[in-house]
Order: sequence, then C-alpha cells, then structure tokens
Amino acid sequence: MSKGKETPRQKMIGMMYLILTAMLALNVSKEAVEAFKKVDLSLTKTTANYIKKNDITYATFDAAAAENPEKAGPWKTKAYDVKGRADELFDYIQDLKIEIITKAEGPEAEALLPDNRIDITKVKRIDENNIPSEVLVGANQDGKGNDLKALIEDYRQFLVETLEGKDLGAEQSILDILNTEDPVNLEGTGTEDWVTAQFQTLPLVAVITILSKMQVDVRNAETDVLNFLYTQIDAGSFKFNYIIPTVTTNTSYVMQGNEYEAKVFVAATDTTQDLEIFVGPYTTTTNADGSLAYEPSGQSTKLPIDESGRGIYRVRAGSVGEKSWGGVIRMKAPDGSTRTYKFDQKYSVGMPNVVVSPTAMNVLYQGIQNPLDISVPGVGSDKLTVRMTNGDIKRGKYKDYRGEYVAQPRTVGQNAQIIVSANIDGKVQSFPPVEFRVRRLPDPEARFANMKEGNVLRSVAAAQQVVTAVLENFEFDLTYTVTGFTVSVNDKGFEITAESNSNRLTNKQKELIGNLRAGQKLIIEKIKAVGPDGRNRDLNPIILKIN
Repeated sequence: MSKGKETPRQKMIGMMYLILTAMLALNVSKEAVEAFKKVDLSLTKTTANYIKKNDITYATFDAAAAENPEKAGPWKTKAYDVKGRADELFDYIQDLKIEIITKAEGPEAEALLPDNRIDITKVKRIDENNIPSEVLVGANQDGKGNDLKALIEDYRQFLVETLEGKDLGAEQSILDILNTEDPVNLEGTGTEDWVTAQFQTLPLVAVITILSKMQVDVRNAETDVLNFLYTQIDAGSFKFNYIIPTVTTNTSYVMQGNEYEAKVFVAATDTTQDLEIFVGPYTTTTNADGSLAYEPSGQSTKLPIDESGRGIYRVRAGSVGEKSWGGVIRMKAPDGSTRTYKFDQKYSVGMPNVVVSPTAMNVLYQGIQNPLDISVPGVGSDKLTVRMTNGDIKRGKYKDYRGEYVAQPRTVGQNAQIIVSANIDGKVQSFPPVEFRVRRLPDPEARFANMKEGNVLRSVAAAQQVVTAVLENFEFDLTYTVTGFTVSVNDKGFEITAESNSNRLTNKQKELIGNLRAGQKLIIEKIKAVGPDGRNRDLNPIILKIN
C-alpha cells in the first residue's frame, strides 16, 4: 500500500473491498454483506503486520539512539512522536467500532474480546444500518464521524509537516490514503459531505470494515514516515563503544499505598556477561587515567537480575513527596577489568485523588475566558495534551479562579468538546472527549439605588448618580456597563422624559427626580448595557415609588 507498492495480498484486499462496496450500493443479498467479514479479517491481519513491522523499526531507533544518542536521538524522538499520534488515532477508531457493536448487540456481545479487540466473525447484526449512522453521522449531522474526520486531518497534517518536504512520494501517499475531501455525489452535480458519504445508512459490518481500512491507512502512513525518518540517520556507522546505564519506570508519579516499580539495565550490554546492580549509597574515586569509579557502600542492596540482564527494583510508596534513589552497576569488561556505572532516579508520591465533574452542568459561555481545571489522576500536567473543538483552549489562569486552562468557545448552540490525551509510560492514551454546551452570557438586571422595583425615599433617589447593571448568582465575576437609559416621570398628567447616553444621570434627569413628590412613580426605561462579550443588551425597566 505504501507509495503505490502493494503486495499481491494487499491488491486482492483492495479489489474485494471495492467490489463489495459496489455490491452493497446495489442492495444485494445478506450473503454479500456477510462477505465483508472476510475483508475485515484480511484488513485486521494487514494491520497486525504493519504493527509488527513498525515495532521492529522502533526497536531499531532505540538501538541506534543507544549507540549514538547525539546523532540518532532526535530522530528517535520524532519517530516516537509519530507513534504517539498514530496510536491515538488508531485507538480512537477502535473505540468507535466497539461503541457501534456495543450499541447494536449489547456490552456482552460475543464479538467483543478482551484488550479492546473485536472478532468480526461473531457479529450477529451485520445488516443493522441505523446504529452506525446514529453514532457516526448523527441526527443533526453532529455524530462522531466529524471528530474522526478532524483527527484524521490533524494526523495527516502532522505527518506531512514531519516529512518537511523532503520525501514527495511519501507525502503524496499520505495525502491520498488519508484524504477527507468531500466526494462528488452520485448525480455528479456537486459534492457530498465526507462523513455522510462514508457512513450514512450502511450496514454495521460494512461500517466496521471501512473503519478497519482506515486503521490500515493510519499504520500505512505511519510506516511511510518512519521509513523516511530512519533514512535520515546512518545506522550502519553506529558502534557500541560505551555503555549507558538506563532506568525505566512505569510512572514517576505513584499514589500513596501503591507500588513503585523500576527496571534498571545497561543499554548495549552482552547478556552473556555477569553484571551486578546495587541500590543505595556509593562512593566515588578517581582512577589514574582521570576516569571515575563507583563502589557501593555496605548499606546498598543488590538487585536480582532477570534473564535479559535487567534488575527489578520495587518499593512501596510511603510518605508523600519527591523520592530519590540510585546506585551502581558493576560488570566485567572484555579485558577482564571491572567497570562501574552510577545511576540516579527520582519519582513522586502523591495522595490518592479523584476528579469529579458536574456533567449535567457542563456549560461554556461565549465571549469570555472560561476557567477549566483539567487533570488525569496519577499523571503530571506536563504530560497532558489538550485540544478543543468549536473554540480555543490554552494554559492560563482567569482572575482568582483556580483553573489551569481557559477556554473560549466560538459558536453558540454548537457543543464544544475538550479532547485530552496523556503520555503514560511513553504511550499516548486518549480519553473520551468531554462535551460542553455553549451558551451566551445571560442578561444582567438594571439597578437604581441598588433596587429594581419597590419603594424608595425621595432623598435616596435624589442622591443617586448612576444606573448600574448587575448579574447576580453567576459563576464568574463579570462587569456590565450601562450605556444609556431614559428617566420618565408623570407631572400633572404629562409624561416628561430625559435621556442619558452613559451610565450617569444627566442634570435634567437629576432635576426631574429631585422634583418628585411622595406617591409619584419614577420610571427608568430603555436601559442599554454592554457585557464582557461585547454584546449590547436591552434591560428590563426599573419602576420605583417615591416615599
């Protein structure tokens, strides 16, 4: 599939996929739809082959970076960035497949296997054509297919940018297989929405097969970029001329009471050689040639070594806070001398915590910065990637609120989604998007002498200078400014009015209010105000009786 160079098996799969899609368009028998299962099985095998091939490539990057971190390290980092983005999109598509089958056949469906896998041969409702459209297209064209399209486009742009214009063949291949342009409609008179064209009214097994093909495309594009990145380093020139002590951990953040585990090993070591790993205090001495030697002290603990030459370090997390540990790796060199290497590591122990979100009240307001506190238990904030649909989100505090992010939605009436992914143990894990309703800021209430109705003393009314607008019992401390109002009084059956083009009373208005007598009414109307979102608002009038 990559760059047009397909194996015979891949060509056969592509041909079967096109034929079955055409047959499906003709509304043929259930047996034809059943054949999609065979195509999906072939696609699943192809995906597995891509994953194996890519895993070998990643291992090659690891080895190259261990040999020469300065030369190969940056390319390894880029390769794993590609892996993270590919895994994120692949897993999102897999979650969509599982959601569709779960809705069609229930959470106990035979087709749903452990580890987020699917057995397509056990799908029962293969011709169900409502649920896939409900999930992906949606009743109001607001289905998850739109999020899928956005993720594909984001992934495609990321891969093309990674190529930096240096491999036009791979770039064109990526643009072709990850194409999300709206296709020409059947009548040839215009275009049809990509999501609708892909998923509308198709039977469940066909949609699952289409999603499987997209997963193949994700891995295929990943392979193209990995091949390019690997050509940027000269793997053949790397020589293992030194040893790097390495410590890997599942996480550097541990909940109190949980177990912290770390693997200590040496890169590029010969497993036939004996080595010893000590954790604890050590002494440092300088050799005659100026090199440093390290020796474990009597308080050090020797770690058990597994068959791959790695020492396993475990300790139960106790008190909260940052913990430091380290030690010495000791092994024999080919010349029979003993070499020692030090290592040092840190991890953090935190209190168990839980994030509670009031999902029934998930609302963002247009025109202002909405503070959000986004966290994943056990994962540092620096490991999070946060994106937002229908708006922008960035780090930054809003006034005195605690949230570490501020969100600014765009379109009222269209929901916004906060999409969070976390780098956990070097693997990017995506979480289900959190959806928010987008609303306009509510209108405030006008106030005169801090009143909107009722009785007011003549002396109090005459002492006032401004008309204010107040938004009570709202989540945020927002300021509204009155931009104009009219004072109306009734004098001997005649209505007398005076206008102001600001929030302040004019001399004429003050004179009208000062001449009021007990029992007369003061009406302040045509009140206009502007809020932090810049919208002009007409407020309800204020009607007061003079005492």
